[in-house]
Amino acid sequence: MNLYKIKQEICEIGRRIYNRGFAAANDGNISYRISENEVLCTPTMHCKGFLTPEDLCIVDMEGNQISGRKKRSSEILLHLTIMKARPDVKAVVHCHPPHATAFAVAREPIPQCVLPEVEVFLGDVPITKYETPGTQKFADTVLPFVHKANVIILANHGTVSYGETVERAYWWTEILDAYCRILMLARSLGRINYFTEPQVRELLELKSRLGFTDPRLDPEMKNCDLCGNDVFRDSWTETGVQRLAFVPPEPTRSCSRRSDSPTVRRNGHTSSQLDEETLVQIITDQVLRELQKK
Repeated sequence: MNLYKIKQEICEIGRRIYNRGFAAANDGNISYRISENEVLCTPTMHCKGFLTPEDLCIVDMEGNQISGRKKRSSEILLHLTIMKARPDVKAVVHCHPPHATAFAVAREPIPQCVLPEVEVFLGDVPITKYETPGTQKFADTVLPFVHKANVIILANHGTVSYGETVERAYWWTEILDAYCRILMLARSLGRINYFTEPQVRELLELKSRLGFTDPRLDPEMKNCDLCGNDVFRDSWTETGVQRLAFVPPEPTRSCSRRSDSPTVRRNGHTSSQLDEETLVQIITDQVLRELQKK
């Protein structure tokens, strides 16, 4: 292992994060596991766009700082929790990409079955429940999802992504934010067109051939709606996630209608009722705006 080269890679990814507007001021943090009990990480209160290899710290797997002239990141516990749960993970990237973070603030589930690249590289993206950042309780919010995704949206906070290299960990965040931006732009035009189930199955087969896993390929998910955000739906009640902005595709399989799903949203309405009412309200608002122009 070339430690200096890894430090340079962390600094380069820090510059990319900052230049893309994913981390304002001193936001965000990056880490890389260099041994069984040592993790290289970025320092706290330091802009990620201007890091040098000498700025980086080393902590043990409990978060105790071993070396470094600057204090370690205040959110290193999040990184260590992911690494403990996933020994295959070497690198973790946390930042605040604006479009993905908008979904974190709205707690709107990321629609599936829209872009091929997202289906292959990301799949269903979970949203955690909210806890105060920097605490172990905050770090533990990713545990229900860490084995089924490579990027997670942190409620009212940002994103965390992870992989075998720092660059690969960063890729997932960049793909997610670009996708969220496309979703917002498409919705402003009026609608989202979804893949059919056969089209999704072709993409999942491609994903499998490329060596990527997907919970939707699990035998336990065989009766689930491939485009219905069913992988993490059971967590929505606890995390406060609600589908309000994006009308989902018509369900194709029974899993999306299962009785244990948290379908009640507000005022006693079910999710399907609310989606219809939301669409009617959007159309009504647009008609009123047009009438006011005349």
